[in-house]
Amino acid sequence: MTDTPTRKRLKPLARLKRLPSWSALVAGTLLGGLLGGAYGMLTPVTYTATSYLVAVPTSKSTPEAARGFAQAYGRVATQLAVLGDAQVWAGVPVRTLQDQVRTATSPDAPMVAVSASSARPGQAVDMANAVARALKQHADHTKSSTQVRLVQFSRAVKPSEPASASPAVTTLVGVSAGGLLGGLALLARPRRTGRDEAPAPGPSVPGPATATATTAAVSGKR
Repeated sequence: MTDTPTRKRLKPLARLKRLPSWSALVAGTLLGGLLGGAYGMLTPVTYTATSYLVAVPTSKSTPEAARGFAQAYGRVATQLAVLGDAQVWAGVPVRTLQDQVRTATSPDAPMVAVSASSARPGQAVDMANAVARALKQHADHTKSSTQVRLVQFSRAVKPSEPASASPAVTTLVGVSAGGLLGGLALLARPRRTGRDEAPAPGPSVPGPATATATTAAVSGKR
């Protein structure tokens, strides 16, 4: 009578063991696809616009110096001294510029890329151009000491497509990741043997004859 709860608990485990081995792969693929699709649907769409500036040396400087100052301007572009002026032209707070504007430079070319991301493509363009304009103005103020000036190479244009991944792409990524995890779980799953599939023997109960003989033997000793 005491083994009834144990048997009830073992029933779900026994049912899981009876599932085909490829069920983990299918479950992982479906779960990954659902999670990837949900992520793509719930994540806000973002657009990215990029403005480019190039560092040009004066007659008293060298191209190597221009590349070095391009690296320096790329680092100070997101500092408060530059963003404080850019916020007026961008029409957004400095905090927004700090969170959504990024710069990139190259060691091989004296160029600075200013990229801005926003849920509205027009605002992304305004922020990128505003920071580039403020950085150029900052470079003009120090041109006499650095002997390097920044020139607008290309203004940011309105992006036609979002930079964030679409729900279809995130779903495919989720399917791939879920399938991979399901395959790993399938490989790590212990293989079945004939002994595992055989039913476990139930508890032995003495028959009536055995019980009677045992009682008589005990009574005789007394």
